Amino acid sequence: MWVRQILLSLIGVSSGLIVSAGVFTVLISVGLIPRFAGKMHVARKIFALEETVVFGTLAGGFFSIFSDWGQIGVFVRTHELFGSAATEGVWNIISTLFLMIFGVFAGIFVGCLALAIAEMLNTIPVFARRIGFRHGLGIAILAVALGKLIGSLVYFTQAVYLYGG
Repeated sequence: MWVRQILLSLIGVSSGLIVSAGVFTVLISVGLIPRFAGKMHVARKIFALEETVVFGTLAGGFFSIFSDWGQIGVFVRTHELFGSAATEGVWNIISTLFLMIFGVFAGIFVGCLALAIAEMLNTIPVFARRIGFRHGLGIAILAVALGKLIGSLVYFTQAVYLYGG
């Protein structure tokens, strides 16, 4: 029985290492972190940016596997940290603000990654040349981004994800 557990552990760890190596290879190949450092004018702190990406990936993996450790809300509500009457309301405000900030940064990261991959593959210039697009490419990209923003807002504010419709 313990041999099976060891074998499953080795397979799980090996699979995780392979997947994470693939993710970091994509990030390195598109040059996303150096591009962030260049745009933010913090090229001297590029190692800190790389470490935060690695730390965020490790933290996300940890909390997805050990979800009980991420149950901060249960702890706050159980111990009534803000008083018996105000704990629920205060925690709802704090958690909503946290999710909004996290969502903004996650969206920025995914958007930058998608644009970096598209730029690396030269899809935008090739597409613009094929359809004879001369001027207004920035406006077209902004329109696509705003369309995604509006679609996401409708999706989440109208709870479309609950009903699929």
